[in-house]
Amino acid sequence: MILTYGHTDKAGRPVTLHEVDADNWRAVADCAPRDDQRDWVPALAARYLVLTAREDTWNSLAVLAGDEVTGHIMWGRDEDGSHWVGGMLIDAAHQSRGIGAAAVRTLTTWLSARPGSTAVRLSYAPSNESAARLYASLGFRPTGVEEDGEVVAEWAG
Repeated sequence: MILTYGHTDKAGRPVTLHEVDADNWRAVADCAPRDDQRDWVPALAARYLVLTAREDTWNSLAVLAGDEVTGHIMWGRDEDGSHWVGGMLIDAAHQSRGIGAAAVRTLTTWLSARPGSTAVRLSYAPSNESAARLYASLGFRPTGVEEDGEVVAEWAG
């Protein structure tokens, strides 16, 4: 599976989402955030890969800019038909290039079009101001609900 909706990074490279497979899993697993982001994401995307391999809730996708693996993003579906964006980690060497925004746009477009989808949501730590700004710029609005201490936001479409 390859998801592409024409979103690009700041350099014009297409940002696509790919199934994590035998060819890319190591590159995805090695993606690491900046040190100052470790309050909100794990030290390596490998933790997300283990989570999706061990539980049925989440599905991992590799984030590519052009042909290069640059991060990880995952998605899940709740019992109420809503879809969730979760576990995004863009490697520190690839940040501030619009890759994360393009990845969220791509995944949100795909999730909102899935049969039976009632909403697209995500959550973030209230102290993660950069995530709040990014998600607001992409059309996510806080719902007023908190889950596990995080702000729940829903895509306004």
